[in-house]
Amino acid sequence: MKPGMAALQELIIAAARAELLPRFNQVTRTRKSDGSILTEADLAMQERVASALLRQWPDTVFLGEEMPAAEQQRLIGSERPVWCLDPLDGTSNFATGIPYFCVSLALLHAGKVQLGLVYDPLRDECFSAMDGQGAMRNGEPLQLEPSRLRLRQATAMIDFKRLEPALAMRLVREIPYASQRSFGSVALDWCWLACSRSHVYLHGRSNIWDYAAGQLIFQQAGGLACTLDGEPVFTQALTPRSSVAAVDRDLYEAWTAWLGINLQ
Repeated sequence: MKPGMAALQELIIAAARAELLPRFNQVTRTRKSDGSILTEADLAMQERVASALLRQWPDTVFLGEEMPAAEQQRLIGSERPVWCLDPLDGTSNFATGIPYFCVSLALLHAGKVQLGLVYDPLRDECFSAMDGQGAMRNGEPLQLEPSRLRLRQATAMIDFKRLEPALAMRLVREIPYASQRSFGSVALDWCWLACSRSHVYLHGRSNIWDYAAGQLIFQQAGGLACTLDGEPVFTQALTPRSSVAAVDRDLYEAWTAWLGINLQ
C-alpha cells in the first residue's frame, strides 16, 4: 500500500481550505480534560479527513488526536498501516488569531513513519516526505545546508513549559544560544527547522500526532534529532516523547553535549 503524495496533498489542502480557513479566529473554544483547547474546526477537519482517507485506502486504519484514548490505544499497534492525524496543530493560536497552525498527517507501518505531510494553510506551504526519498516544500526539494554557526550564534525553538524545572532554569541562566522562540505548533516547528528558520530545537513532551510527520520531514531534509535520553524520537506508541534537534552535525553535537545527552 503506497498512497501517492500528490493525492494526499490534494486531499489535505482541500480539507484545510474548507474546514480551517473560514473558521480562523472565528470559533468558540472548549477545554478538554487535559486543559488543552478544542474547537469545532478540530472536529470537522478530523471527520472530513478520516472519511476521505478510509474511503480511498480501505486497507488502512485511522488514528486522530480527537478520538477517545481507548480507541487510540487499540489502533496504535495495528498491523495494518495507520494514518495518524493532528487535524489542527496549534489550536490555541488558531482560536485567538495567531497565524501559526497546521494540519499534520503521517502514515505509520512496521514501526516506522512511512510518509509525512504538514500543511500550513495561511502561508500555503505544504511540506512532505517519504522515508528514504527526501523532503519537499511545495513540490521543490528541501535540503538543509551546513549553517556554519556556533551554538552561541544559533536561534533556538524551546518549549519551556514541558521541560523539567532544573533544565528550564539552566537554559534561562546560562543561555547557550543567541536567541529563543516558542511558536505553539510542534508539527510546524519541525518544518521550520527543515527550512533553517531556526537552528536548534528542544521540546520536553509531545504526542505522536504532533511530531510523527514533522520529524520525518526534518530528518529527510538532513536534520538530526534524538530524545533527551539519546534515543530516536519516533516510536509507534502513545507515550509522549521529548525532542532535541539541530540543522547540521556540528550544531547537533554542540547542542546535545550542552544538554548532557549520551548519543547512542
